[in-house]
Amino acid sequence: MMNLPDPATLEQARQQHIGRLLHRAARAYNVLALDRLHAHGHTQLSLAHTNLLPHLDTQGTRIVTLAERAGMTKQAAGQLVAELEAEGYVERHPDPEDRRATRVQFTQKGWRYLLDAQQVKRTIEDDYRTQLGDPLWTHLNTALHTLLREHTPPAESTT
Repeated sequence: MMNLPDPATLEQARQQHIGRLLHRAARAYNVLALDRLHAHGHTQLSLAHTNLLPHLDTQGTRIVTLAERAGMTKQAAGQLVAELEAEGYVERHPDPEDRRATRVQFTQKGWRYLLDAQQVKRTIEDDYRTQLGDPLWTHLNTALHTLLREHTPPAESTT
């Protein structure tokens, strides 16, 4: 018979490991960024949309590639693309390299989103730098880049 650990101790260990902390920090960042994007007028966007859009290259990307990069099914990516298309952020075109495939590209509204998102990111980073101070901010960035360089599969390293 297995000796079971104390449930409270196990729950604390589940919540306080580095993976959970990184996930919670990323989620808090994404929620803050989405709130600020909404303040810029992008109220139609959800977290699901803003989790897909960073994987869309400025020159366009196939849906299957978007799905792979975002870690979702092609059907889920297609649904999000359809929603973004209905809101005017992206449009689909035949892929010039393979006419059977579809390439998703930003529209003018999508480019406006990109510019607003860059401003939002800079503002959040400035806020974080102020909160942490320059030395800790620099150490955090260096540590995260080191971890990602060592532990990111090559296919994801450019996204």
